[in-house]
Amino acid sequence: MTATGSATAPAFDELETGLEIGRREIAVTRADLVKYAGASGDFNPIHWNNDFAVAVELPGVIAHGMFTMGAAVQLVVDWAGDPGAVVDYQTRFTKPVPVSDTTGRDEPGAVLDVVGTIGALDPEARTARVDLTVTCGGQRVLTKAQAVVRLG
Repeated sequence: MTATGSATAPAFDELETGLEIGRREIAVTRADLVKYAGASGDFNPIHWNNDFAVAVELPGVIAHGMFTMGAAVQLVVDWAGDPGAVVDYQTRFTKPVPVSDTTGRDEPGAVLDVVGTIGALDPEARTARVDLTVTCGGQRVLTKAQAVVRLG
């Protein structure tokens, strides 16, 4: 995983709309999906059984939507330096994230590309809306991915 961005968010007064806060590549494996299923309790076979996923007309095993959403917002959490600073986060799921079986190979089954940009500033509330662009294989997998961060 690679990332740019600071461990602590800059002061609110140093921010401007359009400023990129960072970018990250997130490698996803089928093992990650199994671990997430155990943590979340979501054992839907579309997230681990390729034959089942194809039978229901998916491209194969796909990542959990909430896994994708959570992985993407981590860029904002790291930038803010405090998970409690993220006071709102929402998105729309637009495309599934197919995760190939790369068991035994040193490569991910999918790679999420996440870029965070300041989309709006509210000086009265001292919040910044961070807009996330989240793609996999050049396709947007989340749209309107927006996190609101309260800054000191």
